Amino acid sequence: MNLIAEAIAWIFSGNPGAGLAPIPVALGQHLFFTFVSVLIAALIAVPLGWAIGHTGKGRDIAVAISGAARAIPSFGLLILLFLLLGVLRTTEAAIITFVLLAIPSILAGAYTGFEAIDRKVIDAARSMGMTQWQVLWRVEVPLGLSLLIAGLRSATLQVVATVTIAAFINLGGLGQYILAGIPLRRFDIVLGGALLVAALALVLDGIFALLQRASIPAGVRASQSEHRSAPKRSASARTASAAVS
Repeated sequence: MNLIAEAIAWIFSGNPGAGLAPIPVALGQHLFFTFVSVLIAALIAVPLGWAIGHTGKGRDIAVAISGAARAIPSFGLLILLFLLLGVLRTTEAAIITFVLLAIPSILAGAYTGFEAIDRKVIDAARSMGMTQWQVLWRVEVPLGLSLLIAGLRSATLQVVATVTIAAFINLGGLGQYILAGIPLRRFDIVLGGALLVAALALVLDGIFALLQRASIPAGVRASQSEHRSAPKRSASARTASAAVS
């Protein structure tokens, strides 16, 4: 318990010590790598996932590639790219590593969002004379947006946790406190760094949860509410019937 109190006191002290960057600077570095990596991954994975979900082609290949990408150890890949690209391109090495980590979740969210749509809805849109582009942008994208945001949410949390290894190649971030505190036996700094990463992940997760809820179309949300309340109405009706009898 004392260690937790010491870690919290260190966070709010305003002086990280040991020649470390201030917490706001480290937080900014952490967010920079997270958002840039997720953005680049989204620019690659979202169009590809939408194409797979819209056409129904290439899903098996996408699943295989995603599985292979998930199996790659991020720390090993970071060190490999660091050695291949050299000390002058450490930022590029880190971003490539985090982009490859983020792509599978975003890709899965993009195409499963389209696959989850009832085919009757797509058929109805086409029977109304909508073109393929209109079906894509006016039906599939709005209805699949919730699962896409879920994929972005998962990717962001994975990247936030993994960006801590950027400190191993001198790129800062919140991981520098964990890395620096271990040899100094300053476990309050180690725990403080871990708490900061966890707090950042929780905040971002909450933001994405709100975005995911807001992305559900009003009609779909109303339909879900009706389905949830139907069993309650049935139970109430059964109770009333039993009381009458």
